[in-house]
Amino acid sequence: MSDTAPEAPAGDEKAEPEPGHDPAAPAPLDVPRTPTGNAGVDARLERLGDADHLATDGHIEVYEDVHRGLRDTLTALDARQGPAAPSPSYGQHRS
Repeated sequence: MSDTAPEAPAGDEKAEPEPGHDPAAPAPLDVPRTPTGNAGVDARLERLGDADHLATDGHIEVYEDVHRGLRDTLTALDARQGPAAPSPSYGQHRS
């Protein structure tokens, strides 16, 4: 019997990490974003990609910015485009 460990067969060696690759570094999620057809909404959804290059603690700033922008864009879509509605007292006779 020998006191030395047997050599591992070729191919069983652990691969060395690529130089310059940090597994803890931010990595893109590559979540597909389907265009909605509304330029304002689509621009905000594309902004979500900015979080791909940030550490997790930097995501909140992007998410809040996107949420704020979507809220503003959607609120603008809900705004009346036509003439102002008549006031509730319109047409009432004064006594």
